[in-house]
Amino acid sequence: MQTSQIIANLGIEALNPMQEAAHQAILQDTDTFLIAPTGSGKTVAFLLPILRLLDPDQSGVQCLVLAPSRELALQIEQVWRKMATGFKVNVCYGGHPMAVEIQSLSQPPALLIGTPGRVADHLDRGTVDLSAVHTLVLDEFDKSLELGFHDQMAFIVEGLTGLRKRVLVSATAGVRIPSFVGLRSPTKLTFEREEEAGSLAMKLVLSDEEDKRTTLINLLGSFNGEAALIFCNLRETAEDVSDALKRKGFYVTFYHGGLEQDDRERALIQFRNGSIPYLVTTDLAARGLDIPEMKHVIHYQLPMHQHEFLHRNGRTARMHASGTGYVLLHPQEPRPPYLDASMEELAVASQNFRPEPPEFVTVYISGGKKNKLNKVDIVGFFSQKGGLEKGDLGLIDVKDFISFAAVNRRKVNDLLARIKDEKMKGKKYKIEVAR
Repeated sequence: MQTSQIIANLGIEALNPMQEAAHQAILQDTDTFLIAPTGSGKTVAFLLPILRLLDPDQSGVQCLVLAPSRELALQIEQVWRKMATGFKVNVCYGGHPMAVEIQSLSQPPALLIGTPGRVADHLDRGTVDLSAVHTLVLDEFDKSLELGFHDQMAFIVEGLTGLRKRVLVSATAGVRIPSFVGLRSPTKLTFEREEEAGSLAMKLVLSDEEDKRTTLINLLGSFNGEAALIFCNLRETAEDVSDALKRKGFYVTFYHGGLEQDDRERALIQFRNGSIPYLVTTDLAARGLDIPEMKHVIHYQLPMHQHEFLHRNGRTARMHASGTGYVLLHPQEPRPPYLDASMEELAVASQNFRPEPPEFVTVYISGGKKNKLNKVDIVGFFSQKGGLEKGDLGLIDVKDFISFAAVNRRKVNDLLARIKDEKMKGKKYKIEVAR
C-alpha cells in the first residue's frame, strides 16, 4: 500500500517534519531514539515505517510495541487500524479478559501492542511466542520506568532473541536509558514544541482558601462553558474535587490509575465526546491519551517535577492553537523552582455561574466489535429506527463487547423510546444513557 493512501486513511494531509525524519531514521539499519512533545504525532511517526518493515510472508509476531498504560496501548492500536494496513494487530493490557487475549494470540498478529506487565504475563504463561520479533518500540519508555515496569521490560527484552531494531520514544529529554534496552549507536531525533508567539499563556490564580475549591469554581465559571482539564497530584484529591464540582452542578468526572478499566474508559469517552466537559485527573492524563485539544489546563496542585508540569501544559496550545495553563496557589503555598516568578496574575471574580448541560449525552450499547457491530451499523440504526438527523450524533466508540455514542441531549429520550423494541442487525441490545 502506498504511503499516500495510508496518510489519506489517517485523515491527515501530509507528514510533519518530525514524522518525516522519524520515518527515514527508523528505516535505516541503526536504532532510533525519538524525543518529541505530547500531541506532535509520535504514534504515526513510528507506525508508518514499521509497516514497511513487516513481511506479509512471515508468520508470528514481527514487531512488539510496549506502552506504559492501557489507554496509550489502545490508542496505538486505533491508529494502526485506521491505517488499514491489512496486517493483524492485537493489544494486551491489564483489565482486559485474559481468555480473550489468549484466543486472539492463538493466531499471532504481525504487530503486538501491550503494557509491560501483561506482555510479561503472557510470556510467563507461554501464550505468546516472541522469537520472531525483529523490531521493538518502547513508547513513553520513561513513563513505564516511573511506573515500576523495569523488571518486566528487562524480562521481555531479554527474551527477544531475534531482535534487530530498537525504537525508543519519549516526550522528555535527558532521560537515562537502562542497559537492558541494548541501544546501539542510535540515531537521535529531538524536536521541540513548535509554538507561535503567545500560543501558550500561563496565568497565576491566587486562592484565599487552602483547598482552593471556591477559586476553582469561580475560574471555571469564567470559561463560559468551555471544557477544562484539571490536574491534581493524588487520586483522593481528584475524586474529592470532582465530587465538590458535581455538587455545584458541574458535569464532571474523575480519572486516575486506581479505577477499574471500564470506569477509566467511560470517563475518557464521555470527556472526549463532550458529554462531560470537565475532567479532574492525576498525571496519568498528562500524556499518551487520545483526548481533544484543550483551551484550558488547570493545575489545582503543582507536580514535584518540571517535566510533569510541561507534559500537563502540553495538553493545550498544540499545533499552533492557543491555550492557557492556570496555576492555582494559596499565598503561603511553596512555589517549586521551575515556576516562572514573573507569571501574570489573573484575578477571578466571584461567580453565580450555573453550568449549562452539555449538548450531548453518552448512550451505552451492549454490543461491540466481537458482536460484528461497527460505527456504520450504529449510525444507520439510530437514524432509521431512532429518528436521529445529521448532527444529532457525535463521536461513536466501538469496543470489543460494548459501544458508546454521543447523542443530542434534546433527542435522547425520543431515541430510546423509538428503539426500545427494535433489533440491530437481527439482535436485541441493551441501549441506555451511560452511567
